[in-house]
Amino acid sequence: MFNLVTLADISSIGDYIRENLIPNWVSFVCQLGALIVMILVVFFVAYKPVRKMLKKRSDYIEDNIRQAEEAKAEALKNASQSEETIIASKKEAASIIAQAKETAEDNKRAMIEETQLEINKMKSLAEEDIARSKEEAKEEIRQEMVSVALAASEEVLKREVNEKDNARIVENFIKDMDK
Repeated sequence: MFNLVTLADISSIGDYIRENLIPNWVSFVCQLGALIVMILVVFFVAYKPVRKMLKKRSDYIEDNIRQAEEAKAEALKNASQSEETIIASKKEAASIIAQAKETAEDNKRAMIEETQLEINKMKSLAEEDIARSKEEAKEEIRQEMVSVALAASEEVLKREVNEKDNARIVENFIKDMDK
């Protein structure tokens, strides 16, 4: 199970350690050079483009954030302007409604006054027409009374009354009627 190590084996162990544990300087320098070349290749081929892409992406995100903040500020400004416009429009609408009510009230008053004037005019025309009709009726009655009086006076006097006597009799009769 256990192998016993002999002196001959010990010398081969020394060679083994020398060969395996202590690096070969030529091989070490070559491997180190290859590592440095590999790091440079990775740095220039992968790291720089990736870093450039990340920087570009970061700038793009910052630009979008800035644009969003500007758009938000613009939206708030537009919202406040819209609110002010709405308030101004409501005030203007209220003013227009008040003015329309006032105009309607003025028109109503004017129409009432005009109607009242027409009613008064029609009333005065009707009163004048009634007065005229009354005068015409009085004149007709007077004429009728004159005719009746003349006929009665002719009967009473049995003679023909001339125009002068007729006028005097009529005037006296009318004066008596007016009293």
